Amino acid sequence: MNKIMVVEDESIVRLDIVETLKEAKYDVVAAVGNGEKAIEYTEKKQPDLIIMDIKMPKLDGLKASKIISKRFDTPILILTAYSQAEFIQEAKQSNIVGYIIKPISESQLLPAVEIAMAQSQQMRNLKQQVTKSYEAIEQRKQIEKAKGLLMHRQNMSEEAAYKKLRKLSMNYHTNIEQIAIKVIEQLGS
Repeated sequence: MNKIMVVEDESIVRLDIVETLKEAKYDVVAAVGNGEKAIEYTEKKQPDLIIMDIKMPKLDGLKASKIISKRFDTPILILTAYSQAEFIQEAKQSNIVGYIIKPISESQLLPAVEIAMAQSQQMRNLKQQVTKSYEAIEQRKQIEKAKGLLMHRQNMSEEAAYKKLRKLSMNYHTNIEQIAIKVIEQLGS
């Protein structure tokens, strides 16, 4: 982790941010000057965090952030000289994890990067937990459906149907979810 891309149209500011990050031992995988390049390099370099200016030529940072958020799960830390409410409101999108007002100092940038990286990791962990929970629910549904088919088609009690699934699972050395799927395929819905 710790791969960062800097997107800033002012080359002096971009170089200063890159230097600050490198001194702090971050791996700066790309430093580009517009939103189009940001999208292109996000796909090529797969950074863990993007630090992006709002106002840039061609494609501004907020529009680029929206495109990146739809296509990739990369957190974005916004840099701007603008603190107007409309920019802040527009920046409240899914992968925007912070908003820093220019001029930027090292004491401002590094803590914001650390917090953004930590929040991003927490979000990834939560998404993984949700995915695992969803998968467990889907597996449980398969088992319940197979039990129901066994109960109905073979006139078994719920306990007997579950015992049969478990016995088949042990006999075939496979998990009970796979047996449930086979039972559903064979007995139909």
